[in-house]
Amino acid sequence: MTQLLELRGLGVRYKGVAAPALEGVDLDLATGERLAIIGESGSGKSTLARAVAGLLPQTATLQGTIAWPGLDRPASNGRDIGFVFQDPASSLDPVMSVGDQVAEVAHANLDLDWRAARRLAVELLDRVKLPEPAALARAYPHQLSGGQKQRVAIAAAIVARPRLLIADEATSALDTIVQAEIVALIRRLVAEDGMALLFVSHDIALAANLADRIAVFRHGRMVEIATTAELISRPKTDYSRALLAAHLGLDAHAEAST
Repeated sequence: MTQLLELRGLGVRYKGVAAPALEGVDLDLATGERLAIIGESGSGKSTLARAVAGLLPQTATLQGTIAWPGLDRPASNGRDIGFVFQDPASSLDPVMSVGDQVAEVAHANLDLDWRAARRLAVELLDRVKLPEPAALARAYPHQLSGGQKQRVAIAAAIVARPRLLIADEATSALDTIVQAEIVALIRRLVAEDGMALLFVSHDIALAANLADRIAVFRHGRMVEIATTAELISRPKTDYSRALLAAHLGLDAHAEAST
């Protein structure tokens, strides 16, 4: 399988913060692979996602290398990388209709005129299973539920059929039922378009339901990486075992290990 992404010695430091947000991360992602990054708040998982997408703030200093052997060139955010943020309310413009927001991404990345971009936006809203997409395209974010807003954000992220979809805590602001629906939607879209997936979450149960491999982060370092089955049944570190106990439950962990 072709390597899409290679991280070597990746580190990130923020101005005025003594400890690095990331340090010494070596990580590969194959074309079409689904990789989950898990860890507690402050573990560096979201910093990793933003570093890969080129979305670090100006206060951040990047070390190491981010290479794209599967592209033979640097990746373009929006065209090669689709990014879904944690809070769809903050990632959507409150004064622009949701259809125009998706169309704007199509216009910018696919060189479509506005009529074609708006047509594509409606098709994408339908693809993410929003009801009456032509009518909903004229709605504004405040008129949608949290789950509907996140579906709009996902539609915008997949406009250009990117090679990599990054979902950074994309389900954490949603209730349990909607979380499951969004995970199922991401799984379907990734499979249909052959995208690689970087799924960032603090919830190992959601990650296990979606990913081929799971990387565990703590204090800015990757402490373990394994296939999902291996990590759940035979975690190598105490920290991974603690995450399993917290999110899958002690009984579930014991059962998975037998």
